[in-house]
Amino acid sequence: MSAWRRAATVVLAAGWSHPGPGPAATAATATATAPQPPDGFRLLLLQRAGTQRFLPGAHVFPGGALDPADSSADWLRLFAPRYAPPRFGLGPPPASPPPPSFPGLRQGGGGGAEGALPEDVALRICAVRETFEEAGVLLLRPRGSEPAGAGPGEPGLALAPLLPPPELGAWRSRVRRDPRCFLRLCERLDCAPDIWALRSWGGWLTPARPSGGGGGGGPRFDTAFLLCCLREAPPVEPDGAETVAYKWLSPSEATESFLSKEIWLAPPQFYEIRRLETFASLSALYRFSSGYPLEITEKWMPIVLLTADGTISLLPGDELYKKDSYFLENPMSTDKKTEEILKEGKVVNRIAIHSSHLYEIYVSLLSKSKHVYPKNYVVHRSPTAHL
Repeated sequence: MSAWRRAATVVLAAGWSHPGPGPAATAATATATAPQPPDGFRLLLLQRAGTQRFLPGAHVFPGGALDPADSSADWLRLFAPRYAPPRFGLGPPPASPPPPSFPGLRQGGGGGAEGALPEDVALRICAVRETFEEAGVLLLRPRGSEPAGAGPGEPGLALAPLLPPPELGAWRSRVRRDPRCFLRLCERLDCAPDIWALRSWGGWLTPARPSGGGGGGGPRFDTAFLLCCLREAPPVEPDGAETVAYKWLSPSEATESFLSKEIWLAPPQFYEIRRLETFASLSALYRFSSGYPLEITEKWMPIVLLTADGTISLLPGDELYKKDSYFLENPMSTDKKTEEILKEGKVVNRIAIHSSHLYEIYVSLLSKSKHVYPKNYVVHRSPTAHL
């Protein structure tokens, strides 16, 4: 059976106080996109190098695999004396442990780290480290200071990342070669990873590959999605190795750029971007995420349904979704066409994948206090259009 590598990714949402397209938007995108509200926001999307084994060329949120250095006991002295085990200032423990995300799943396999820090802390350190490696953005706080919004008079909206040190390139190279160097950088700056600014947003598990079982075709990840709201967009510098370019795009701009083939998004990123589209402002997004539990309580493993002419990614809550360990390694299949399946569905939570640049989202589930679903996203296509 496949082993999922534990990983963390950060959805960086930055305030954008003036209307109109972002600095990386094209003229075509600007024309097709309505102006953002005064308190709008944009998302950081990094383009992965075409040489990468996982999602080559895709635009993704910053993040990467968990390393043993992220849960090292050496971090204890950096968080001390204000923050200490078991919670490190992340709030009270959960009332009960979350249920298994999927029967038969080997949690934390293939590269998960065990160490002195609890997993929710280690994953946050991993996310901050990877954001620095890939984008040059430092999500740190002065050592011993209170998290944003915790002190008197603080607006409690977001944070501003630290400016990178002058020797940014050298430090990024060191950290990329040896993740333990990230602790040394934090010690030099007398700062700690701002684990308190990262709010749980969910999680995704890499599904079975349509080409067959056994987990072939690339690595599989058990990825925690974390949200960080920033007052304004920080400077970004792709590392030139894993990432080669970047864009700050609103959710609607990202959708238009994907449909126009300016960027490519994997289905989970597209789904999350459409979730984020439901928030009209950065402050609304921040208020909602602040009500989330700090632990990752809900992670989804899509089940791939191969139709006669396409693919549907089934998500939890969908009437066709089956929590069966068989589908950890194998897709479902049907002789019916995609449109037939879509018309028959009544209780749905699914992504219809018509082509590499054309996805549709169908959701009939009602949003709950701790989870917001995207609105249906259906592209009107000509019956004779070639997909």
